[in-house]
Amino acid sequence: MPEIFASEWGTLAATALKGVIIYVTLIVLLRISGKRSLSKFNIFDFIITVAIGSIFASTLTTEDLKIAQSVTAIVVLLGAQWLISRLAFRSDRFERVIKADPALLYYGGDYVLDTMRAERVTEREILQAVRNSGAASLEGVQAVILETDGTISVIASSEDAPPPAHNAVFKTVRRNPEGGSEGPTDAV
Repeated sequence: MPEIFASEWGTLAATALKGVIIYVTLIVLLRISGKRSLSKFNIFDFIITVAIGSIFASTLTTEDLKIAQSVTAIVVLLGAQWLISRLAFRSDRFERVIKADPALLYYGGDYVLDTMRAERVTEREILQAVRNSGAASLEGVQAVILETDGTISVIASSEDAPPPAHNAVFKTVRRNPEGGSEGPTDAV
């Protein structure tokens, strides 16, 4: 029978040892790099996560790949993620290049169909988000926003809330209900 289920014991032991070492190294490096590496994903977080997973898998399955090479690759990726998030924090322009703007899906009793179509979000998904927020109906909802990490936020109606053009919650939302803009509004 071909050896498809097992290999030499030395190879299996080396794979197990490499797995433990790279796993512990990942925990330490992710701890050092901070909560940002573990946050909900935007595009560059997703890329880093997939790349690190690929490195991890390659380390376990490729005999020629040394642990030092894998650790170096992971350090480079986490360093790049740190640098990109640092630049995004310091520069609004850079942040706009690497991150999508939040998108308004529902406002004041009306679905924003153009945005829903562009973002590929269905009415059913909006209603699910409203239910998850604890709202009893759409009448109690002022707005529903697709966030940059793909989550959907539900903003409850409030008598004392300022209008969107003067409300910081809507500052970066595409198609601001009062600004009508295609990009973020500058009004706060």
